Amino acid sequence: MYHTHLLGTSERFAVGKIVCLGRNYSEHIKELGNAVPDKPVIFIKPSTSIIPDGGTVVIPDYSNDCHHEVELALLIGLTGKNIPEEKAMGHIAGYGVAIDLTLRDVQSAQKEKGLPWEIAKGFDTSCPLSDFVPATRVKDPHNLQLTLTVNGETRQDGNTSYMMRSIPQIIAEMSEIFTLEAGDVILTGTPAGVSRIESGDVMAGEIEQVGRIEVKVK
Repeated sequence: MYHTHLLGTSERFAVGKIVCLGRNYSEHIKELGNAVPDKPVIFIKPSTSIIPDGGTVVIPDYSNDCHHEVELALLIGLTGKNIPEEKAMGHIAGYGVAIDLTLRDVQSAQKEKGLPWEIAKGFDTSCPLSDFVPATRVKDPHNLQLTLTVNGETRQDGNTSYMMRSIPQIIAEMSEIFTLEAGDVILTGTPAGVSRIESGDVMAGEIEQVGRIEVKVK
């Protein structure tokens, strides 16, 4: 079981499920040619997909097109079900930096067949994840700059202010479907600029006030 902790504190959390929101930035929707969803696009990654800062991504041999997606991660600190939006922020223990890796060729094939995405989204090493900073240290999570570089070249550069669904809305909608337990992680979507990574690449994701994570690709 993967454990994470809040920086500067003694608090540790066993990560349960990773609940992810797709298509939450309009420019990312456009770059992939997807329709704007009228309901949240939700999928799950297992905790076994996590690797820490300094880890190594291993692209499965059944894919030739692995893409990076930098995202603001939320660490749930208080268990809840059917959480009202006005109480949602109180369930967040901390914020982190995540890179949601997607096997785009596999995902596209699964979509065409009407099949689930898990083999494209939940493979081992598909979720590089930083440690978390306490929620109280982030002034406004709806106005944070997110960047991702590959080999020092900027690929993604966006801001959480561009999210189509707010953090309270995300938590409220997800908690209607799943009980959100302490230790669960929520990924809030990615801005435009996703692109392919290859063996030998070094990726670095960074979010202001939150932190940075760097991993290499095998």
